[in-house]
Amino acid sequence: MLKVAIYGKGGIGKSTVTSNLAAAFATMGKKVIQIGCDPKADSTMNLLGGEPLRPVMNYMREEDEEPEKLEDIAKEGFGNVLCIETGGPTPGLGCAGRGIIATFQLLEDLKLFETYKPDVVLYDVLGDVVCGGFAAPIREDYAEKVLIVTSGEKMALYAADNISKAVKNFEDRSYARVFGIVLNHRNVENENEKVETFAKEHGFDIVGEIPRSDEIIRYEDQGKTVIEGNLESDISKCFYDLAEILWKDEEQV
Repeated sequence: MLKVAIYGKGGIGKSTVTSNLAAAFATMGKKVIQIGCDPKADSTMNLLGGEPLRPVMNYMREEDEEPEKLEDIAKEGFGNVLCIETGGPTPGLGCAGRGIIATFQLLEDLKLFETYKPDVVLYDVLGDVVCGGFAAPIREDYAEKVLIVTSGEKMALYAADNISKAVKNFEDRSYARVFGIVLNHRNVENENEKVETFAKEHGFDIVGEIPRSDEIIRYEDQGKTVIEGNLESDISKCFYDLAEILWKDEEQV
């Protein structure tokens, strides 16, 4: 089972990368689960026709009980990708990181992985905060590989540096490792050079590049991934290339 956590600064495009990867794997015939680990709970919308999914934490808060079956908190989207959103507490109250931990425990209780038997599991994780909850996908052995999504912007690289430090803190415990950098272009000055320097300094490979594209925006306005909108496009190929790299590495393990 390929298990990947995608981290990045808020607004850097990690949800776009994650959902398009999920769609790419699905069209490659893989059984995929995507778990959004961000309080905004918008990771899976473009797999679900633009419709938001009721987050796990909302269910537990509104129903005042834990869901008894997977169907209460999950929904299949494009390519039969199983979509789940952790959500978070009421704004201003509680800790979103604890919400992720609680959700993961619930998914264990519901025997998600044993029941669904996925080929690929993708976690879309906020990277501005690296507290224990947001580090759960890497420290609790849920994910084995980490992708860091960044542009050449200063704050995106700052967040990427913090994420790399967080992952490094667990490197002696056989937890997830950084597999590589995904450069999501924002067309800032000397962007390639900045990200290449960052990658070299940290010993990472740039395993994917996503050009800035109106095509992505156009299809997201329709509630779609670019894979669903036009799987033959050059942008779709970027996501397929990344999916192939990840799957090939998994097969070699």
